[in-house]
Amino acid sequence: MPISARPAVRDPSAPTRRAAYGALAALTAINLLNYLDRYLVPPLATDLARAMQLSDAQLGWLQTAFILVYLIAAPLFGSWGDRGSRTRPIALGIGLWSLATALSGLAQSYPQLLFTRALVGIGEASVVAIAPALLADLFAPAARARVFAVLSMAIPVGAALGYLVGGAVGPHYGWRAAFFVAGIPGFALAVGSLWLPDPPRGIQDGLPARPAAGGQGSALGLYLGLLKRTRFMLIVLGYAAYTFALGGLAFWMPAFLERVHGVPRGTAATGFGVIVLCTGTVGTVAGGWLADYFLRYSRQAYLWFAAVVTLLAVPLSVVALTAGAKGLYLPAIVAAQLLLFTSTGPVNAAIINIVSPLERASATALTMVLIHLLGDVPSPALIGYVSDLSSLRHAVLIVPVALIAGGLIWAAAALVMARAARSAA
Repeated sequence: MPISARPAVRDPSAPTRRAAYGALAALTAINLLNYLDRYLVPPLATDLARAMQLSDAQLGWLQTAFILVYLIAAPLFGSWGDRGSRTRPIALGIGLWSLATALSGLAQSYPQLLFTRALVGIGEASVVAIAPALLADLFAPAARARVFAVLSMAIPVGAALGYLVGGAVGPHYGWRAAFFVAGIPGFALAVGSLWLPDPPRGIQDGLPARPAAGGQGSALGLYLGLLKRTRFMLIVLGYAAYTFALGGLAFWMPAFLERVHGVPRGTAATGFGVIVLCTGTVGTVAGGWLADYFLRYSRQAYLWFAAVVTLLAVPLSVVALTAGAKGLYLPAIVAAQLLLFTSTGPVNAAIINIVSPLERASATALTMVLIHLLGDVPSPALIGYVSDLSSLRHAVLIVPVALIAGGLIWAAAALVMARAARSAA
């Protein structure tokens, strides 16, 4: 048989198509539960405030405390994910956050509730840091915006389910029952995640198969090196501004609809949950497919796409937060959310593609630390603080300003990368 006619020999360490899509489905389900848990508190805010006599600032700190602990844990899991097994830390994280969520339902005081919500951050950090790196070794680079769009679709869907579970279970069975409902399913996913495939790092990028990056220097050195990379940091800073806006909006929108527009508490939570569910599902998937399509025409397509749709969402967000008529603010909320969710897959793919396969979990962990530290760590508490000083109607106007910053920074990152590509050619 001529050499050219011989069938290609498949690398036995490469994942099968079935295994890759099975892992994508499992990690998406895990991420969905992650965000369901994260956004369970907003629809329960009124009940929690009444039960424990909490201020708006204290309610905001429930989210901020979770994120702060999450920031501390993410680099540890990122280093573990680049240097050892990726399935074991994911399983450990899921089990831990599920336990913490269930314990939130047993809290008898604000300090206890604050502690259990903070503990959730340790578990969730494992999945968010490691899952993108694992998926990058299961799928080819040209499909990554779509793959990360599917994974990221769990963010709005999970958040919507958080609003729906909190809005439906809380008023009928109490806020404690809502935490139990959200916590129990995670234990089954924790066990199942141990069977996820864990292929060699870089196998989809044509690199020699390696089980881990243990010889690539210290974890601290890697993180410090990433902080010095201009293109990486520009993408992350734009992501931080985007996260500031989206995180603040997501936390306070049910209360905003209730206080400013007089929407009943349960309806505000479930109604906004439906909006997030629909716009998140459609916007995230559409954004991934469109960004991969435009990649044929520009190597910076992921960033240009994210910058343009984020800036287009700015005037819509202003209308959504200032209009008094339902016929104006409701369509504006839907349109703004739809545009914002289209950025998620492309931006995560851009971050994964700009770093080495041997440092992707660490890069993702550092990204999560920075976007939350600069984004939705301060935004819920800051909006709550401004609301206590004036009103929630005025406080939420911080959101469009942050969106402008995010879109402009991503556009600057695309220009810098284009200039670097021309210089290298």
